[in-house]
Amino acid sequence: MKVATSSSAFSCAFDDGDLTQLEFLEAAAREMGADGVVLDDRHFPRIDDDYLAQVKKTAADLGLTIAALASDAFFSAQPDAMRALLERAATVGAPLVSGRLARETELSWSEALTRLGVASAFAKSINVTLALRNAPGTFAATSHDCKRVTKETDSAWLRYGLDTGAFDAASETAALAAKTVLLWWDAQRPADLRGWETFRGFVALDRAAGDAARPEMRDAILGWKIARHTVELDRT
Repeated sequence: MKVATSSSAFSCAFDDGDLTQLEFLEAAAREMGADGVVLDDRHFPRIDDDYLAQVKKTAADLGLTIAALASDAFFSAQPDAMRALLERAATVGAPLVSGRLARETELSWSEALTRLGVASAFAKSINVTLALRNAPGTFAATSHDCKRVTKETDSAWLRYGLDTGAFDAASETAALAAKTVLLWWDAQRPADLRGWETFRGFVALDRAAGDAARPEMRDAILGWKIARHTVELDRT
């Protein structure tokens, strides 16, 4: 398991003008000790090729992996916007795009399924995998919902970006592990690898309120690294 920090955890700082995307990359590497980052779509000040190349080069220089791009609007977007975001992910070197499905009050199931099919087709053509993020009130609220989504979409390009803390008590996350490519985790929750000891992807540390502080995120990342090394030592 590798540890990433999401820029969405610092949305308040972005909104207040106290943090830029390039400054976030620098802080993630030098202050927080992250292995990688998840870049929220909202935090790109520009999306021209020159700027995207700068983001990719800055991450490489800092030894950071761009683990994913995140967009809550992705699965509800129009086709042109879906394609554009996937192309942006490919340009910066992100293998995943992660987002939540529409809320059940916003779209019908048939409409949501149609958009999932369009997104999956684009993902295949651009070679960027979709990491579906579960959330209460959406069509992917429970583990049963998630399995229904992937079964009916029937695409190898649709996988899970699970937020285990957002599931209800009846959900069985172990049943989703084989198709999980990203783990979302609130930075205030203690690190917990139980059931995920062999997961080789990134855990993306987030804060729903977007008000994370750099020292807090540094400590959370350190906690995950300690937990990871403890598991590795136990195996030997």
